[in-house]
Amino acid sequence: MTEGEAARAAEEKPSRNLLMRVVVAAVLAPLAIAIAYVGGSFWVALVTLAVIGLYVEWLMIIGLARDTRVVTYGIVAFALAGGCLATGRIEIALIILCIGLLATAVIAPEQRHWVAAGFLYAAAAETASILVRLDVAKGFVTLMFVLLIVCVTDSGGYFAGRGIGGPKLWPRVSPKKTWAGAIGAFAASLIVAACFAALDLGRTGPLLLLGGMLSIVSQLGDLFESAVKRRFGVKDSSHVIPGHGGLLDRLDGFVAAIVVAAIFGLLRSGADGVGRGLMVW
Repeated sequence: MTEGEAARAAEEKPSRNLLMRVVVAAVLAPLAIAIAYVGGSFWVALVTLAVIGLYVEWLMIIGLARDTRVVTYGIVAFALAGGCLATGRIEIALIILCIGLLATAVIAPEQRHWVAAGFLYAAAAETASILVRLDVAKGFVTLMFVLLIVCVTDSGGYFAGRGIGGPKLWPRVSPKKTWAGAIGAFAASLIVAACFAALDLGRTGPLLLLGGMLSIVSQLGDLFESAVKRRFGVKDSSHVIPGHGGLLDRLDGFVAAIVVAAIFGLLRSGADGVGRGLMVW
């Protein structure tokens, strides 16, 4: 291959990757939204499968995915907890997750603190995602608000970063991220929040504050996952999603945002009104 051909191939690769990302997202996003709209056991099943994937990918990153006991104990705990959360038995679900945390950490042959961290990460994602949707009045709207904030944060950061460039945000952890991308992501989140307010789905001021805050949290979640991968010398958590890498690569921002959103809603309205607690001010 000549130097010119190599340069053209290098230029075409990002374009192919972007096209693949768009095509896969166009298929998966409507499916996830439809399941979220239906809610109930369908949403619980999707979330449970996703967090099991997150947990397994975390174990892959730290080099323990071949330990069948650590994997199995985690899967069983998440499946049982999901069933309890679906029926509103939140206390039992939390007890199961605590037992699962202790069991996986104790039986892990090494890297026990990293195993525990991965279990907690997936457990928080499962609990928050299900609790938000359980709110009959505002669950779906709240879920869509968080999801869209995360999506435009990711897209806005990508296009602003590539189009504007400039100083890097944290080159040691994520060499491609720039301050321009971070600011573009933040601005995009405010637009989404303003649209929700225009549709009378919440008050303008609180929604703008929440949108901006969740955008920042989403970006921090992305950086956190990048830092973990860099710590273990891993580029992608897996290749399960074409053009996107693994579930951790795709859901890192959402996990951070939905957990923070659920905490806000829980503190304001309790476990039965997490969605209302976030969206109604």
